Amino acid sequence: MEQNKGKILIIDDDDDVLISVKLLLKKYGHQVIIEPNPNKIPFLLNNDSYDAILLDMNFSKDTTTGKEGFFWLEKIREKDPSAVVILITAYGDIDTAVEALKCGATDFIQKPWQNEKLLATINSAVKLSSSVREINTLKDAKRQLEADLNQPFKEIIGDSEPIKEVFKMVDKVANTEANILILGENGTGKELIARAIHERSSRKYSGFISVDMGAISPTLFESELFGHVKGAFTDAKENRIGRLELANKGTVFLDEIGNLNPNQQAKILSVLQNRNITKLGSNRSESIDVRVISATNLPIHEMVETGDFRQDLLFRINTVVIQLPPLRDRLADIPQLTNHFSEMYCQKYRKSLMKIEKDAIDLLQLYPWPGNVRELQHAVERAVIMSDKRKLSAVDFEFLNQSIQTNGGSKITSLNLNEIEKNTIKKALQLNSGNMSKAADDLGITRTSLYRRLQKHGI
Repeated sequence: MEQNKGKILIIDDDDDVLISVKLLLKKYGHQVIIEPNPNKIPFLLNNDSYDAILLDMNFSKDTTTGKEGFFWLEKIREKDPSAVVILITAYGDIDTAVEALKCGATDFIQKPWQNEKLLATINSAVKLSSSVREINTLKDAKRQLEADLNQPFKEIIGDSEPIKEVFKMVDKVANTEANILILGENGTGKELIARAIHERSSRKYSGFISVDMGAISPTLFESELFGHVKGAFTDAKENRIGRLELANKGTVFLDEIGNLNPNQQAKILSVLQNRNITKLGSNRSESIDVRVISATNLPIHEMVETGDFRQDLLFRINTVVIQLPPLRDRLADIPQLTNHFSEMYCQKYRKSLMKIEKDAIDLLQLYPWPGNVRELQHAVERAVIMSDKRKLSAVDFEFLNQSIQTNGGSKITSLNLNEIEKNTIKKALQLNSGNMSKAADDLGITRTSLYRRLQKHGI
């Protein structure tokens, strides 16, 4: 059978044995390598791998005791502990066979052999070798997975102080049952933080279900979240499980929860209060056990004051609030983020790794990033696609010049870093009515650094 075919190494000082076994195994599709000299075993193992090794026990120096076979078996096992080795000899007995198995041989064959038995032994050895490789692969994958899981916050790139504060919050709340509200602008990584919380919680072995509340139409809201039974509405041709039921025993992430209308808010509140759902078209309620993590980029506390968001629902979802910083408040993370995205897209588009030049980083740190990390990711992807060089410099990000807008609305017309810095400082002072402390905060620098830059640019 196809799955039994393998690469077989035969080591025997008898040419007749080598030729006869090779012809037999090749007839059944095996690839066969023969070698009369056992001293070449280290070379053969260094340069290739084999599904099975047939090893003679007695060579010219020792014709009956099998010591040479045991010697080379040990050498093979030292080189490759998972090697599948079958010992062959004309002077074997039960004691020798038992000793061979104790020393790590997979099987033992006596000369002369029956072809059917030899073929069955080889096929079993090839299957075993395949299984051993699969097990080793799974072990390697498991070790890598454990290493990845043990790496703190591998999902989120950055080590600036603002993002470190977020990490501390995640560590504190992850293994509790508290409902979490994540606030932050679009593109700041709200879902990444939600997943990080789930992966560090006692619910990590159950599902993490993400629901974009802003993308669900009002007519499908109940069906999507609570599910429906067959015949509940015209197109309900079969029963459907809702997102909340899918998240049972796990975590549901309600993204953009600020977009819910009053009717939808009331239904979500009822579910959170009663911990049960009723599928659309059914009268039977079903209990659920979910942890709720919500997120929004809207000023939800102001929405409560204006009556656009229910205060009692806010109380249910915001046991703990995590505020994510915009990218402009964590400019120190831009080099690390840029390198990460560059490596990712160089691999995706099969390009050589591109070095990020300092002038590119300087430019990226001056850009306001209204789209935050997501916008930076797309910018780096575009630069990687368009560049034909082994490095990314400021010129590779000049397309940002088309979209860079200062808060006053005027475009930056130059890529000269000194000029960009000078104009940015002027704008910060203008927006803060000359208040140096506030301007420095907006720029992400200290007052002392701001004074130095004012002197440098003659402002």
